[in-house]
Amino acid sequence: MPEEENRLPPGQYIPRGRPVIHYGRVPAFRPESWRFQVFGATASGDTHMLGWEEFAALPRTAVIADFHCVTKFSIMGNEWSGIAARTLMEHVPPAPGVRHIMIWAEYGYSANMRMSDFDRDTTLFATALDDKPLSPERGFPVRIVVPHLYAWKSVKWVRGIEYLTEDRRGFWEERGYHNIADPWSEQRYSYQEEPGEGPP
Repeated sequence: MPEEENRLPPGQYIPRGRPVIHYGRVPAFRPESWRFQVFGATASGDTHMLGWEEFAALPRTAVIADFHCVTKFSIMGNEWSGIAARTLMEHVPPAPGVRHIMIWAEYGYSANMRMSDFDRDTTLFATALDDKPLSPERGFPVRIVVPHLYAWKSVKWVRGIEYLTEDRRGFWEERGYHNIADPWSEQRYSYQEEPGEGPP
């Protein structure tokens, strides 16, 4: 426990169990019609669509990482497995001027992040947690996991990414959450943003 407590960002606590929080209803998964879209400023200029079988066949990796919710609980030592963000970028490269990413999910939900946050060893599109497929409530069939940021950036039920040359706020960022979301700096709300940390 002391080791885990040393990994806790300021203001966080370790709960009993694994709480689940999400906005809206849980979507149904239909593999025959499911598509993952990569669009925006791609290197080719084209929009790329991957069906479920093609997406699931991409090379897989695993990451053990803590999970920090902005509501102040942290779940420690989760083993996520899936497709690394870097693998997806190799499959569909961004244009040279891309500096930001928008993650898109079911029902139009979105979250933005800097390319420097997306392009990390620990960022991946998870399909399993602790060697078991994600439950529907946790984002089945795929969610992005960005362990070093607050968990609203780890979007559930992901359906695509948009490469951006200029930053835009996502769903919660438009509703008052911090644009960057670093838990170690307690970047919870947009009023805390310093100049240059958000879109003009």
